[in-house]
Amino acid sequence: VVVKVAWSGVNYKDALAATGAGKILRAEQLNGGIDFSGEVVQSEHADWPVGARVLVCGAGLSETLDGGYAQYARVPSDALVAVPESLSLRDVMGIGTAGFTAALAVHRMQQNGQTPDLGPILITGATGGVGSVAIDLLNALGFEVVALSGKSDQADYLHALGAKDIISRHDVDYGRRPLERALWGGAVDSLGGEPLTWLTRTVSPWGNIASVGLAAGHKLETTVMPFILRGVSLLGINSIDMPASLRRAVWARLGDDLKPSHLKSIITREVALTELPAVFDAYLQGAVTGRTVVRISGAV
Repeated sequence: VVVKVAWSGVNYKDALAATGAGKILRAEQLNGGIDFSGEVVQSEHADWPVGARVLVCGAGLSETLDGGYAQYARVPSDALVAVPESLSLRDVMGIGTAGFTAALAVHRMQQNGQTPDLGPILITGATGGVGSVAIDLLNALGFEVVALSGKSDQADYLHALGAKDIISRHDVDYGRRPLERALWGGAVDSLGGEPLTWLTRTVSPWGNIASVGLAAGHKLETTVMPFILRGVSLLGINSIDMPASLRRAVWARLGDDLKPSHLKSIITREVALTELPAVFDAYLQGAVTGRTVVRISGAV
């Protein structure tokens, strides 16, 4: 299926690929951009007629397939997802892979029994794309949300999205005991490393931790005690390799009961395709708040 690309986005993986800071590309030459939205202009599959509004994220774009930083993209039909009627082509890239990852985390936590009465949900890396959308979605679902962030100047932004409290990551005492005092009903963690280790020791019985990233490190040094004495579940969130049926189900929810309430605030920057080279370094430095959308043709 050939798609005329309208919008793409910028994700941490895009910055790694574009700068060479991470081994993302698996071919010598590929267009970047791990997600995009647009309209079908040529199709070899009956399910995707010309004119259909579609999006692609987490399907190997900018890894094994040419990505969304181009005016046209040719992709396998099973990578496509229909854009929900309640969302524009720009909206779905405002959500993007980061927001989809947050929604997948929430979806799996709910499937595994996460409810507001288990206690507050801690969101680490709260000002990033995943964290911002996670705060929005969980607050709308009736959860008490607490944000963990190193950006003290973004308190107003986090409160506006629905965070009840904000904790500075510089003030956290991670402790050393196998089990610390239970503080959280669950968590969405984009950091990994020591913060994730701490979460396994401080989540309440039967709570879920959705692990979505490793900004603070890939190691996890904990014990089995949180899992066998408190029944804590560690849910790995992989937004790339997953059943197409699950991907489409979560996107359908993003157009319905999981539709972000504060997307205009979460989209903090819009850039043109030609402006991309100046964008990526800020992602590597952890200096980005919210989501950046990339205007390709600018269709709605």
